[in-house]
Amino acid sequence: MSDLGVAVIIEDDTDMRNLIEGVLLQSGFEVHTATCGREGVELVRDASPDVVTLDVGLPDIDGFEVLRRIRRFSNAYVVMLTGRTEETDLLTALHGGADDYIIKPFRPREMRARITAMMRRQRPQSLGGGPSPSPEPSPPVNSSPEDQSRQPVLRHNGLALDCRTRSAAVGGTALELTRSEFDILQELIRGAGAVLSKKDLARALRGEYYREEPSTIDSDERAVEVHIGNLRRKLRDDPESPRWLQTVRGVGYRLATDD
Repeated sequence: MSDLGVAVIIEDDTDMRNLIEGVLLQSGFEVHTATCGREGVELVRDASPDVVTLDVGLPDIDGFEVLRRIRRFSNAYVVMLTGRTEETDLLTALHGGADDYIIKPFRPREMRARITAMMRRQRPQSLGGGPSPSPEPSPPVNSSPEDQSRQPVLRHNGLALDCRTRSAAVGGTALELTRSEFDILQELIRGAGAVLSKKDLARALRGEYYREEPSTIDSDERAVEVHIGNLRRKLRDDPESPRWLQTVRGVGYRLATDD
């Protein structure tokens, strides 16, 4: 196995498949390829990859259906690739469990940087619809940002995030969060009420990449909005009277005040 592990490419276009394969090989992955959706699902099952790049427009079943099938048994990082720019595609990909969404055409450097940033984010403990382990109790913590950043369990208004296991619970009931949703909640709790812009949260998800590529931020700011919407739905948080996620109009988001 290569340094970064195993990658699977599911792409029917030969030129695009060769481009992605070159990027991943140079990044240090062992690479396997599939040219259609059903073949790709079985390849993911057999190869147990760390990363999957998945084209939306496949000749047999579309990439969203492939993603749905993969998420039944794999928690690999999944990057969706598409030439379409419709917002519904972005929503469908993120709701389906994709970790990233890249619009073609893209530069090899962009894909390499995104995957590198993504790989730095720890995998969740659970898979599919199974419950995540609930964060274990810990002593009360000081709510200042400096102290919060050192705590293994972050708490706010009955919500607990365990940074060691990357599990979350509200009132002891486990939440099923994606990597991006967990990271956004973690940033907001560690901010202890500071307002974070969509750009701030996109940087938290993507890492140092945005110091070099600020022009790519727009689609990722929209993705942050989607993640916030998903979090509110999972937390059952009323945006008019929030317990956790407060919108600061024209600026960004902050942690709601204590109950």
